[in-house]
Amino acid sequence: MVESTSPRSVQDPGDGAGERPLCPMSLRCGLRLAWFWVALVVLCSCGGPQDDSSDYNVLLVTLDTTRLDHLGCYGAADNPTPHLDALAAEGVRFDLAISPSAATPISHASILTGLNPYQHGVRVIYAGGGYELPDYIPTLGSLLQERGWHTGAFLSAFTVSEFYGFDRGFDTFDSGTKPASAHSMSKTDSGFYDWSWRTSQRRADATTREACRWIGSTEDPFLAWVHYWDPHDTAILPPAEVCERHVPRDLKGEDRVRAYYRAEVAYVDSQIGELVAFLRESGRDENTIVVVVADHGEGLGDHGWWFHRILYQEQIRVPLIMRVPGWPEEKVVGDLVRTTDILPTLLERLGLPVPEGLAGLSLRGLVQGEDEEPRIAYADQINLFDLNARMVEARPDDGLLYCAMDRTWKLIHRPNATGKDELYNLRNDPREQDNLIEDETIEAARLLRELERFDGFVTRPFGDAVDPQVLGRLRSLGYVGD
Repeated sequence: MVESTSPRSVQDPGDGAGERPLCPMSLRCGLRLAWFWVALVVLCSCGGPQDDSSDYNVLLVTLDTTRLDHLGCYGAADNPTPHLDALAAEGVRFDLAISPSAATPISHASILTGLNPYQHGVRVIYAGGGYELPDYIPTLGSLLQERGWHTGAFLSAFTVSEFYGFDRGFDTFDSGTKPASAHSMSKTDSGFYDWSWRTSQRRADATTREACRWIGSTEDPFLAWVHYWDPHDTAILPPAEVCERHVPRDLKGEDRVRAYYRAEVAYVDSQIGELVAFLRESGRDENTIVVVVADHGEGLGDHGWWFHRILYQEQIRVPLIMRVPGWPEEKVVGDLVRTTDILPTLLERLGLPVPEGLAGLSLRGLVQGEDEEPRIAYADQINLFDLNARMVEARPDDGLLYCAMDRTWKLIHRPNATGKDELYNLRNDPREQDNLIEDETIEAARLLRELERFDGFVTRPFGDAVDPQVLGRLRSLGYVGD
């Protein structure tokens, strides 16, 4: 067990974990992926809206570093998130939604494309490659823009900026920071690459203000992507009155850090309330699909870790709430779903063609109570070859992490740490305390076969333009072989 260190009093190890994408696939695999997506773009561009198409607006809200158990509708005490709770009461709450990564750019790429990381190519926050979304892969923005939706993105941090290729498909793209070139990753004294936390983010109220201004001046139909960063770190805090309400003066140490985290989640909730109220006051709420999802969670000391970048439930089980015209209210779906399921669900509801080959599937059937084959969730974390992942110094066994899980069983596979795999029965052990890898060999083998079927394994660094000093440092730690 790694000794916990309070993360928000010190700088978090790379993106509070770290990100940027295009994976170290072989040339053959890379060409195969490129041709697949060229064909897919042609297919998508040939088909128009289906007969049941509608011009619903779409509001996609992504919550950075937000643990599910800090929302009232997921069981948090003292009503910390009344606006999200109200949204869940008006729509559908998914109880077991899994992100395929616990790092911001990677997880957002999956939300926007409906693909797992090994498919869209965003695998790391920074390296010689593997950090930028290729321009031939369709996204929610590009698919709706091509069909006449006005598209705007109002974001709060560098890690979802144009540096990662997320600007494509948006008529208006406001990352909330200076131009990305001014925030490129720079090498630190420790030999890893990082970006400026304080100047590369903005507070939730500033993002809300710009999003509402754009929505108010834009005709229907529109897609608005709004991203809130606040719970990620304490470089920028909520207003003083919010902190005073949630952070008692007598709290010390780790309890105080957790209280600040709760305050920032509560403040983001208030800004979501502002967004929803603006839609309602403008008479557009009934014609707008609203999706709220977190990109990943946060350790907060669980499993001896304060940040993200690993694959326990506190990192990859995320809140997902959808309010969709025609869907039931106050519905809770207990089946396992994935954040890759969001894109096909939206396209289907909008009457648009759903690309073939997506990792995700529409959620409509589960919402309507139809019997479906249980879904398998995939997740990975390629910390070993991520030059922003300083956490490998503290957790060397977590250099390469791969996860496959269903509603009951979860496997965490460490191909570079022999004998360190973990298997959990989530129904009996939701906090993942009892590793059954030695006892339940049949279940472990089954999920390992699922991982092999997904075929997301990475065996070498990303790209050729890697700083040799960084590689030397990784080799000295035993991470990079010939």
